[in-house]
Amino acid sequence: MFHHVHPYPTFIPKNTTKLIVGTLPPPRFTTGELKEGDVDFCYGSRDGQLWPILDALFDLNLQYETTDLAIAQRKKFLQDRGLGICDIVASARREKVDASDLGMQQIELRDLVSVLETHSRIETLLFTGGNSKNGPEYFFRKHLKEYSLSLSVENINVPRIHSFELPKSKRTITTVSLTAPSGAANRAVGALQLYKEMKKANPKLNTIDFRITQYRPFF
Repeated sequence: MFHHVHPYPTFIPKNTTKLIVGTLPPPRFTTGELKEGDVDFCYGSRDGQLWPILDALFDLNLQYETTDLAIAQRKKFLQDRGLGICDIVASARREKVDASDLGMQQIELRDLVSVLETHSRIETLLFTGGNSKNGPEYFFRKHLKEYSLSLSVENINVPRIHSFELPKSKRTITTVSLTAPSGAANRAVGALQLYKEMKKANPKLNTIDFRITQYRPFF
């Protein structure tokens, strides 16, 4: 089985108040066999939509290439906005070498609760996906059980918002489950009533536009 190890350490500047939490980048980022247009950094897949969404939101003029400049642009943006990245999956095994969340087996999670206790300014977790099996919120709920913790509902509408209290510092952390910034989630976006209403009002609207609107208040 392929051992899919997360290729990047956590990126958490000292001023981080919000932490972006996903699962694993595609296996080629572990093997180093990047494609043209990939960026050798978190969410750097040329097929991913997180950086194009943030680029559109903040007019960043990002480069989409395997260069040090492209990495530096992204790190500077994160630092300037008080954003960090800490994907919850440390490693997994795969029979089929692909990027499917459902294909992950023998999963090892990062200890996010300890990360939050260590970085006292963090107030919000931004999940790049919801509670579907092997998504970031799904794994985080599993992780919280190790501490006998659970999420409390704050908002049931998409994007769903929850909160919980850290066991040591007693800080309240808010979680936001954003619509996943991947092409695989487009069908789910198309089924959302809000998307249908927005599409009816603006026929030119696409799934990227919908995510840009959804992400704006949280970044």
